[in-house]
Amino acid sequence: MVRIAEIQRGSIAEELELQIGTRVVRINGEKVRDGIDLTFLLADEALEMETVAPDGSRAVYEIHRDPGEAVGIVPAPDTVRECANKCVFCFIDGNPKDVRPSLWIRDDDFRLSFSYGSYVTLTNLGDRGLARLVEQRLSPLYVSVHATDPEVRIRLLKNERAGLIMDQLRYLTENGLDVHTQIVLCPEWNDGAHLDRTLRELWELGEGVRTLSVVPVGLTRFNLNRPVRPLTPEEAARGVDQVERAREIAGKERGYGWAYAADELFLAAGRSIPPVDYYDDGALTENGVGAVRQFLDDFDDGVSGIRPRDGVKRIRILTGKSMAPFFRERAVRLGEAAGAQVEVTEVTNRFYGPSVTVAGLLAGQDLLDAVESPQPGDLILLPAETLNQDDLFIDSLSLSHFREAVAPARVLPAYEVTEALRSLS
Repeated sequence: MVRIAEIQRGSIAEELELQIGTRVVRINGEKVRDGIDLTFLLADEALEMETVAPDGSRAVYEIHRDPGEAVGIVPAPDTVRECANKCVFCFIDGNPKDVRPSLWIRDDDFRLSFSYGSYVTLTNLGDRGLARLVEQRLSPLYVSVHATDPEVRIRLLKNERAGLIMDQLRYLTENGLDVHTQIVLCPEWNDGAHLDRTLRELWELGEGVRTLSVVPVGLTRFNLNRPVRPLTPEEAARGVDQVERAREIAGKERGYGWAYAADELFLAAGRSIPPVDYYDDGALTENGVGAVRQFLDDFDDGVSGIRPRDGVKRIRILTGKSMAPFFRERAVRLGEAAGAQVEVTEVTNRFYGPSVTVAGLLAGQDLLDAVESPQPGDLILLPAETLNQDDLFIDSLSLSHFREAVAPARVLPAYEVTEALRSLS
């Protein structure tokens, strides 16, 4: 059942005087298991809705709504379905003990896959769960495949149900659902011939498998070599080349790339980031496929619109090892446009360990320690993705504490540097 967290003003729910905290039990005789069910079942125009109020009293409401008219119920967040796997590269196992509490959640929830593009393994779904995906047309889904060979996938995920992946994907795609797939590439586990097999077998499932992205395994000082090690530059380059061969086939047969090497795989291989047309419609940018190219293009498009700002004498960009070279290459242009000195500081990730090089996983204390001698006229640009919606860094340091510690310098979290500077008041 679903608990009502909010009632929209002027809605049917308000007219019925439904209370916050009321549980929606059934709609048209069907059990309401979660927010997805609620949305799906409320789509009918004629509704019989059974509820349980906070005081325990039950009621049944007959609702007739006009097409497009919302009932006005905002559900409380669903309990997250947790992961049943023990993946050999699990990032949760690489967390420091004092990481932000929300990062200990081992989610493997198809609802997050459909709603937010989170990758799931499908190992906690049986036949009824898969049938629900098809019935409610929950598409597209994002699925972590890693390997199509059943034995290899079971070995990677440490879950006997992991070997069912091809049957599961075949069922979903044959019933009209679209799937985006992903491989976390682990040397001596699912690379080489295993990667070729996975590329081939996912391709052969047909157009329902919309994309495949290949991401290098990410390890911290807490799970490095336990038992997985990082890719060498040569192994990463071989992975890029294998993806490229799959892309050649896809381009000829379907007219788009289909398979994509993630930004970090190119960087690990020492390869240049490809042009924007490599990424087709850019659907996977939020998942680290094309984000660097977007940064490069956004910078080129936006730098000319930057103007000097009163009081800004020095711009100090804090970033991780992966992005620091790209900022350094553009520091002179940025400084000329902004009329200020530009310094790029490559911040070592001591919180997770130096093997973690992306800016988004930098801890607040590591960023703070990298700021030396803040001065009036300094503008410190932070990667905005290091902060959550409560303005807390991954180590729970607050943005307000950071600002106090670097005063009199000014602090500006930025997703895109040139846009942030253009909007500066």
